[in-house]
Amino acid sequence: MSRPTLEVADIVRRTGNSFWEQQQSHLAWPHRKVLDAIVRCRTAALGGHLDQCVRCGHQAISFNSCRNRHCPKCQGNARAKWLTARSTELLPVPYFHVVFTLPHELSGLVLQNKRLLYDLLYRTSAATMLELARDPKHLGADIGFLGVLHTWGQNLEHHAHVHYIVPAGGLALDGSRWIDSSRRFFLPVHALSRVFRGKFVAGLNQLFAQSELQFHGSQQYLTASGCFPNFLRQLFRQDWVVYAKPPFGGAEHVLNYLARYTHRVAISNHRLVALENGSVSFRWRDYAHGGKKKVMTVSAHEFLRRFLLHVLPRGLVRIRHFGLFANRRRSAALERCRVLLGAKACVDPTEPPSLRCPACSGIMLVVERLTRGQLYFHPNLILHQPGRCSVDSS
Repeated sequence: MSRPTLEVADIVRRTGNSFWEQQQSHLAWPHRKVLDAIVRCRTAALGGHLDQCVRCGHQAISFNSCRNRHCPKCQGNARAKWLTARSTELLPVPYFHVVFTLPHELSGLVLQNKRLLYDLLYRTSAATMLELARDPKHLGADIGFLGVLHTWGQNLEHHAHVHYIVPAGGLALDGSRWIDSSRRFFLPVHALSRVFRGKFVAGLNQLFAQSELQFHGSQQYLTASGCFPNFLRQLFRQDWVVYAKPPFGGAEHVLNYLARYTHRVAISNHRLVALENGSVSFRWRDYAHGGKKKVMTVSAHEFLRRFLLHVLPRGLVRIRHFGLFANRRRSAALERCRVLLGAKACVDPTEPPSLRCPACSGIMLVVERLTRGQLYFHPNLILHQPGRCSVDSS
């Protein structure tokens, strides 16, 4: 993929200070930390390292990345390493993709209680899957699955939902055999929707009763007598969206599919079109009209506001494993599943491909770590593009 001509970092550099001055009363230090990290990512400000080709001796300097999980430039390596590790855990069965989405009416409350309500979203949706799968009327089996939290829609507005990737089947409750699910669907989405709605609303009611929820600004009306119970009743009358995509094939398809959802940030640099006259244009898909591709233009300040809606609380885990794949039982459960499916144990994962030399495609190895000061005063340094330099050896 070619290098994008415009990056989120460019928008922050040009308008970040004025945005912060205007909006700082509505923002917190984690938002500033994200903006600063994005601006400094892969620049001399973070230091770097000198790489040398083992074949031809070509040398180049790479700037360090910020490793912030909200940075559009820092997810490629993390994704590659994570997918390599997960490749040993795939089973030789079809996989389903199930999505649980919170109603739009909850967005304001969720944004003021991110840690509590994102965790509640995970707990209730996962419990719904596990409960219905164990029901003999549906599958009658213990299942395992992986979830990835996304908080955005294509237009960058708040849209909280969890993507689950789940094998098409599970272990019998006594662990004696593997039970295949239907080839057409995993679990009935109508039942998933009703149970999920009930569990989430009950969880909200409990948090309210324990005075754990915060209400500010537009959400303060919910603290008036009778307003929150009425709000919950309105939520319960709605049909909550649970979507199950058709099953897809073997291990390679699953890994490719996972790569589209893990370690993703609110918007990639490749979706940015232009930054002109204080406005940002970016590509998006309008799923309300058949997924038609469009270009949206908003002010730079509005773009940054939307981008920062998706900053997660420190320590909140975006990728989680449940059921058979929960950390405490994953190894033993996977081994039992492989035995019942007659599958061979997966080989240890290989490391992701190393950095390649631009001159001869040989492997580049780090030969020296460089501090910020060393980079600023390094002799014969020729900057070709942000994040990558060559050393003039003439």
